Formats: sequence, C-alpha cells, structure tokens
Amino acid sequence: MRTRISETFKRLQKEGKKAFIPYIMSGDPSLEKTKDIVLLFEECGADIVELGVPFSDPLADGPVIQRASERALKNKVTLRKVVSHVKELRFFTQIPLALMTYFNPVFKYGMESFIKDARVAGVDGVIIPDLPPDEAGDFILLARKAALDTIFLLAPTSTEDRIKKVAKASTGFIYYVSITGITGAGLLFDGSMDTLISNIKRYTDKPLAVGFGVSNPENASAVAKVSDGVIVGSAIVRKAHENPDELKSYLLNLRKAII
Repeated sequence: MRTRISETFKRLQKEGKKAFIPYIMSGDPSLEKTKDIVLLFEECGADIVELGVPFSDPLADGPVIQRASERALKNKVTLRKVVSHVKELRFFTQIPLALMTYFNPVFKYGMESFIKDARVAGVDGVIIPDLPPDEAGDFILLARKAALDTIFLLAPTSTEDRIKKVAKASTGFIYYVSITGITGAGLLFDGSMDTLISNIKRYTDKPLAVGFGVSNPENASAVAKVSDGVIVGSAIVRKAHENPDELKSYLLNLRKAII
C-alpha cells in the first residue's frame, strides 16, 4: 500500500536518513495555532507530523500531554473538528499527517464514517493506543480499503506473538514505545533498547519509529542510531506552551541530531 507515510520512509531510506516525527496536541492553544505549529514543524525539517486528538481519559499520556488535552477540550475541540482541521491544513502543506487518538472518539464518530472522512480530509495514518491489533480486524480492513495507514504499538514487554501481530497489522511504520510507562518519562540508554529493536527487526522490515521519553537532541541522536524514526511529543508540547519563542531553535536542534 503506497501512502505518503510509506513513501516518506522509502525516500529517507534511499537518502540514508532517519525520520523526524514531532507531535502536537490539536487545539492547544487553538486550532489556528496548531496550523502554525505544523507549518513550523515542516519548516524545521519534520518528515511526518503526529497530531494528537484531545480525549478525557488519555491512558497512555503523561501529565504534559494530559494538560494539553484538557486545554483543547476546554476549546471544544473534538475528533470531528480535528478531521475538518486537517482538510484546511491541506491548503498549506502536504506533509504526512498521522492522528493519535483513542478508540472511544472513533467509535462515537462511527468507524466507517471516520475512516472515510479522514481520508477525504487528507489524514495519512492513525495511531490508536487502546486498540490492539487482535481487536482491530474491522478497523484494519476498512483502513486498507481507504489507503489509511494503521500504526500499532510495541513495547519493551511485547511478546514474540505480539510482535508478529503488530508487524502484520501495521502499515506506514511501527511505533515502538521505548519505556514501560507514560509519555514524558525518562529514557534509559543501557543497551536494552538496541537489543529489543534488533529482535523486532527479525520479524519485519517495516520502518520502526521510537517515541516516549525523547526530550533533547542527545536522546534523539541515540534513538536515531537504532531506529528508522524519532518521535518527540511531551517535550515539544511543553516547549510550545511554556517557551514558544524557543520552539523553533529547539526543533532545529532536534532535526540536526536525527541523522
């Protein structure tokens, strides 16, 4: 299946580069500001953008992203509004966009309607942390028909069976959660990540992007050496909220480190 995400990884592989995948919460502090940040991401060399969808019970997210979600919900931002916003974004950029949402908003939207509307709007992929591949058969089938990438997660605790299921179900890339915890926690560089990623790559040649815990250029550089892409979320959300004037230089330093 050829998608903007898969084509981006193919291009980067040919160029010997790794993907920089920044995350931002849609609607924090506003959808208009989200557009500006996405365009800044692209200007600073991002390859793919992960757009968060606010949700009242974000189990996988740490306090920084939880607070961003709360701010967006106060602005009455919904999954439907995020999909519409992507349609508007497509007038300004063609950078690959992956939505990070939870299954409850998708279920309320209507799975088939969501997938159809998302593709029409210009969404390229979907990450749903609380939808495991063994429960996602219908979603995967509908997404395949719509050429929408389904990005599933693996963790340090994933079993061999789980690795095989995720490798089969994922398109675009596989999201490797580098720590057993929530977003924003610290990374450990004790060699275990290298071993675990090498083990995953025994079962698949699909691109593997690493997220959770990457907070500075040093982290990003280390992760890039063992993966195909680096996802940075909480640290960017914090910077955008607390020190927006420093965001551009921070992004440029991350981009330089991801080689």
